[in-house]
Order: sequence, then C-alpha cells, then structure tokens
Amino acid sequence: MDFSLDEQQTMVRDMVRSFAEQRLRPGAAARDRSGEFPHELFAEMGELGLLGMMVPEAYGGAGMDLLSYLIAVEELARVDAAVAVGMTVTNSVCCWPIMTFGSEALKAELLPQLASGERLGGFMLTEPDAGSDAASLRTRYRDEGDHWRLDGAKAWITNGGVGRFFVCLATVDPALGTRGISAFVLDADQDGVVFDPPEEKMGLRSSTTCMVTLDGARVAKTAMLGAEGQGFRIALATLDHSRLGIAAQSVGIATAALEESLRYARDRKQFGKPIIEHQAIAFALADMDVEIEAARGLMWRAAWAASQPGRHSRESAAAKLFASEMCNRVASRAIQIHGGYGFSSEYPVERYFRDARVVTIYEGTSEVQRLVIARALAEHAKAL
Repeated sequence: MDFSLDEQQTMVRDMVRSFAEQRLRPGAAARDRSGEFPHELFAEMGELGLLGMMVPEAYGGAGMDLLSYLIAVEELARVDAAVAVGMTVTNSVCCWPIMTFGSEALKAELLPQLASGERLGGFMLTEPDAGSDAASLRTRYRDEGDHWRLDGAKAWITNGGVGRFFVCLATVDPALGTRGISAFVLDADQDGVVFDPPEEKMGLRSSTTCMVTLDGARVAKTAMLGAEGQGFRIALATLDHSRLGIAAQSVGIATAALEESLRYARDRKQFGKPIIEHQAIAFALADMDVEIEAARGLMWRAAWAASQPGRHSRESAAAKLFASEMCNRVASRAIQIHGGYGFSSEYPVERYFRDARVVTIYEGTSEVQRLVIARALAEHAKAL
C-alpha cells in the first residue's frame, strides 16, 4: 500500500500551502475580528482553480481527483478555516451535485461560472425546524407551468448573501416524507429570495451564514436535479461526499493548533527549561500528533472508498466523526499548553479553538454520524 502523494497531489499541496501562507495568513486574524467576507481572495482562488477542483475541464474546472481536493481544503483550513469552508461549500455541495445529477445543459450553464469563481455556490437543506431530521423539511415547491415555485425558510446557509447558485431541497407535500422531496438549483438573484443579515457566530466569522426566506422564488424547469422525488437520495449522496471536506477542514485546524503548540512549547521556559522538555507537555503533544495522523488516515481511506463503486456512507461518516471530534480535543489541548496566553485573542490558538467547535455539528452532527455507522454495522451483522 502506497501512501505517497502523486505528482499532481504534491503540486496541489505545495501551491495551496504557498497561497495560504502568502495571501490568507496576513489578514486571517483581522478578518476574524471584522467578520468581513474576503471577496478578493475567492476571486484569486477561482483563478487558481480551487473553486471547481473536481469539475471536469470540459466545464471549466480543474478536473482533479477527490484526494487532491481534500489536500487543498486541509492546507486552507490550516491557515484560515473560514475561507476553507466557503471553498468547500462551492465545491462539494454545489458543484458536485450539479455535476453528478444535473442535465448536460445545466452543467454547461452553471459549472463554468462556479469553477471560475465568477459565482459562488451553496446548499439549502437545513430549516429552522429541520436540522438532523432532513426528512421533516417544510419548504414547499409546486409546478407553475413554465417554472417551479418555492416557498419556505432555510437556516444556517453558508455563502448566503454572497453566493449566487444554491442546491435547494423542497417537498411537494410534507405528508409524503422523503418521497416528496426534490432537489433544485436556485438562482438567488431574484426578488423571491431574501437573505437575513449574517449570523454572529462563535467561529468561522468571515464566512457568511444566513437565514433565507423563499417567497415565490422561481426555478427554471430545467434546473431540477435528477427526477422529481429523488431529492432526499441526492441530499444523502451529496452529504456522503461533502463530509470528507469537513474531515479535511478538521485535520487542517488541528494541524495548525499542533504547530502553534510546538512553537510555544519550544520557546516557553518554566522551571529552568523549555516546557516541551517536561513530560506532561511532551506527552500531550505526542497524543495530538497521533490523533491527527489517525484522522488523516481515515480521511484518505474514505477518499479511496468514494472512488470505488457503491456507497461510502460508513467510511465518510467515520472520517468526519473521528476527525471533527479529534479537532476539538487537539484545539482544547493547545489552549491548555498555552496556559493563560491561550485564552487571549493575541494567540491564534484561541481562534482555532472557536473555529473547531462547529465541525462536530454541520454536515451532520456527531450523533448523526454514529447513527449512519451503527446502521451500516447492523447490516453487516446480518451477514455474520
């Protein structure tokens, strides 16, 4: 088994790391304080091919493999997780379902705009009363002849207010449960789509997250993904894919927390020697390193599983579950190693700690991941 990166993957890692250090790091703390969305950085990422990494070249994308994409996410999140999440949302929950379930005409129309960074994308699934229970959503759609009409409310929409195209899930009748759900690509540049001001969040502060009201929003008849009634299946497949991006984000944040802790432990002296030479600190750093490597291994294995025929729900859920919970443990240890300084916003580990908290929540909570894994294990048990 070969764990080395190929030439393309190495090139992606080096290029994104250089971009992150030179363009993201200088303003990361200031963006966190202001909450301002960095439009110019996303334009640059579009020019670098980072907003359509897995989109085929025929549609204006970079045509890269899943692992290259995950490496890029990790490198961005290592410096600024708020920028990383905006990039992952455009790639994984907008471009990917359009690429996988959209018609040729829809792909030709939208993917070049998204891949270039001319437009950003997003995903409208969660609602005020439908989070983990996606089957209970209440946003309605109806056929109005030459278009679909959408009415309802969506919550926690990343890239809300800055994105243009959103994969949106709606039901023709809530009584039908999952069978009534369909998936559409919504153009947010219309009067029927109203974004609230961005949420004031604990972390990822320069990533916009909004409530949105749909009041007679129009969707072209050609902008349905798959067939009518297939929306829930499309949403699950999309989440299987996108959860790997959150695993990569988690590994990136944790890596940053470890690196800052190593620097601090090397330079900070207590009781006559650097604290890295004290066994309690050295062991904490060792545990952090091992957990990061384990999470990266699960993520890479899940990326391999995603390239094979069939579903990869269990592998994606395992990678997301372990990586996100690992990220929170590592970020917490980084604060402890820094002592009182870790509680100060002058040190970046404070930001990493806040950014880490959400990764166990979005794209499916840890509890949902355990449910996915448990169901897969129950099926496996039948064959034993």
